[in-house]
Amino acid sequence: MTPNWHSFLESADALIDGRSNEILHFGDAAGELLSAQKQTVLVPLTHLGLLSASGEDAKTFLHGQFTSDVNHLGANQVQHSAWCSVKGRMQASFLIWHGSGELRLALAADIQDAVQKRLQMFVLRAKVKLASLNDTHVLLGLSGPQALEAMADAGLPCPSATLSSAGSNDIDIIALEDGRYIIAAPLLAISGLWQKLSVKARPAGLPVWRWLDVQSGFPLVSLATKEEFVPQMADFEKLGGVSFHKGCYPGQEVVARTQYLGKVKRHLYRISSTQALHAGDHLHSPDNPDQACGMVVSAAPSPQGGYEALAVVQSNFANNVHLISREGPKVEAVAVNP
Repeated sequence: MTPNWHSFLESADALIDGRSNEILHFGDAAGELLSAQKQTVLVPLTHLGLLSASGEDAKTFLHGQFTSDVNHLGANQVQHSAWCSVKGRMQASFLIWHGSGELRLALAADIQDAVQKRLQMFVLRAKVKLASLNDTHVLLGLSGPQALEAMADAGLPCPSATLSSAGSNDIDIIALEDGRYIIAAPLLAISGLWQKLSVKARPAGLPVWRWLDVQSGFPLVSLATKEEFVPQMADFEKLGGVSFHKGCYPGQEVVARTQYLGKVKRHLYRISSTQALHAGDHLHSPDNPDQACGMVVSAAPSPQGGYEALAVVQSNFANNVHLISREGPKVEAVAVNP
């Protein structure tokens, strides 16, 4: 987070975690969570970073590295995608779209630097420039029944459908699902934009957006879960994040073999607990004493009390899952895509 963005958020009454720079709340954490259920909220997405890929070979280069069919990404389309290790494990997950003459990628901020440096190693002679946009742009999350009205009042265009984009004056609007959007905007424009959007949208902390991610089944790979999952374990192919008809990319053989042999034993679950849940927490089952049966992908406090999370869980143990150890508190697990 840039000093200017940090100062702006503090002036808007945000409480910021001094260690992680995450926005905890705007004065009423519990009320913000309750608002997210039926009202419109505006969330600074400081847990995400923004990366650009420009140059005449940018699309071809990313197509050869990522799991989605970047070559066929339309001008106003948005894709889920992942970058895998040679073992087929997700090193990062992205949202990808076209913006201002380049490809733009939103990913977990805590892995962005490492991902950019490692991707750069594979550029070789390709005409591609990778650059962080974190010093010049910010990401906002907008969700709720008045999201469209709020954007219209702010003079922003509206994407036409889920996983589509619209842009104006270097501001990109990404439609995730009904009523939920990500806005990528220049830092220089953020003061006026925030003022207009917050007329109808209540400012809220990151726990609110993470809870919304849990409800929508959106598994974000972060530092805590890097290289833990084959895409199908996180049901990533069901989000359209994996193409099984494109050419080679790192880990493609493992991902394809997993798909066609039908050997995926772990899938994405929503879990709930009275105990705090965190990305990277191991899950265990008394029915499987030898090893962990799952891992938390992302988590947030629940508006109803307690905690909710997305987790990758071994399906045949999903009815008897415990947090941290076999003797730990039991959690309830429900398949995201039964």
